[in-house]
Parts: sequence; C-alpha cells; structure tokens
Amino acid sequence: MDWQDLWHWLYIAGMALGAIYFIMLGRNPRGVPRYEYLVAAFIPIWSGLAYLSMVLPGAVLEQGKIEVAGQVTHFARYIDWIVTTPLLLLALSWTAMHRHHKKDWTLIASLMATQVIVVVCGLVADLSVVPWVRYLWYINGVVAFFVVLGGIWGPLRAKASSQDSALSGFYNKIASYFTVLWICYPIVWILGPSGFRVFDRTVDTFLFCLIPLFSKVGFSFLDLHGLRNLSSPDTQTRLDESVGGAMRMMGFATVVAQPRRSRRRTRYLSGGMQ
Repeated sequence: MDWQDLWHWLYIAGMALGAIYFIMLGRNPRGVPRYEYLVAAFIPIWSGLAYLSMVLPGAVLEQGKIEVAGQVTHFARYIDWIVTTPLLLLALSWTAMHRHHKKDWTLIASLMATQVIVVVCGLVADLSVVPWVRYLWYINGVVAFFVVLGGIWGPLRAKASSQDSALSGFYNKIASYFTVLWICYPIVWILGPSGFRVFDRTVDTFLFCLIPLFSKVGFSFLDLHGLRNLSSPDTQTRLDESVGGAMRMMGFATVVAQPRRSRRRTRYLSGGMQ
C-alpha cells in the first residue's frame, strides 16, 4: 500500500466514525432539530464513499481517478465536493438563522448554487489540457468562491447578529473556523499538481484528506455541540462543556484578529443586548 492509499483509507475511517458519532448524537438532540444531525451524518457518508472509489481498482487507474494529458485527475473529489460543500453551507446557514422559525431559503439556495459553480469550475479546470484555459476556469471558480465568502460574512452574519449576542458570537467563531479551512482548498489546488506543482501528488493527497476531515467532521462536531449549548445550556454534557471552552478560546482569537473599528462595533452590539 502506498502513501496515497494510506491517507485515503484513514480518511474513509474518519468519515465513518464521524457519521456514526453524529447519528448517535442525534438520539439526544437537546433542542437542535434532528434534520441537522441527519445532514451532519450524511456529509461524511457521501464523502467517505467518494474517497472509497479512489482506492478501489478500475481498468487502468482507481475508479475515482482519470488521466487527462498525462496528468491524473481525482474526479471523485469533485463528486464529493459538489454535494457536501453546499450541505456544509446549508448547515452554517441554519446556524446563522437558528432562532428564526422562518428560514431565508432564497439566501440559502443562492449560496448553495454559487458553491456548485465553484466546484464545477474546479473540475473543468482540472480536466483542461491547455494551461491558460485551466487557469481561466480556476479564476472563475475563485471569483465564485469569494461570492460565497461574501454571503457568509455579509447577509448570513447579519442574520446571526439580528438575534441574541450568544448566537451572534457563536456564529462569528464557527464561521471563522469554516472560512480558514475553506480558503485552504483553492490554495492547495493551485500549489499542487493541478496548478504550479510546488508539491507532488502524495502531499496533495495528504492535504486533501486532512483539510476535508476538519472542514466536514470537525465543523459539524463544533457546530452541533455549540448549538446544543445554546439551545439547552442547563443540560450540558461533559463533551458539550469541553467544546464550549474551546469555542470561547476561538472567540478570544477572533476578537484579537478583528480590526479595531469592528471590535468597537461588537462591544457596542453586545452592550446593547444585555
């Protein structure tokens, strides 16, 4: 077994454990809608199956890979991303609108559709033979990605801020975690074999196993436990309390990183809600 297969198998195991954990966690929802646990469990199931195709043998390469102009494209990654990344945006949107009985489905659908464009542009770029065409599709995807980030930190953040300060603070922390990890995707793509080839396929595989593990299972873990703390603060489990402590540390780091003007606005909003 080579290193790429090892990373893939470890990733598949991590996704399986994550899915089982979220299914078990949903048996005691603690005020969080059960459909959020369902989505959290479905994401690693789909992702794990997509990565499984990259280790199972095919005619020439593994099932989830294809060779184009002498370069191997892991198209199964895009099969994973085109489903799981919009669902992760859905989960983040639900967090931003946690106390709203009526969700803004127009905003949610817009973000999810734009993310589909991001993934499709990445796939077309990876399958492109002509270099300038490859980079053109990559740039198109990055532009769409910035639109998604604008939605996360614009209207979604405004939705969270319109509710109580606890939810607003939690959204800022989980959105920061979400954003940092998602920014890694286009950076790894352009530096890896699909772009400038700064590092080889083995490093590329490792990073595209590590980052999704934290952006999928890690995000859902923090998100669900954080919502459980907000919904039922009087019945916290030991693990809920541990996650709450970690999120408070993340909140300190977020405040330190904010511009001074933004920090003044945050203190003003927090003071006004007390």
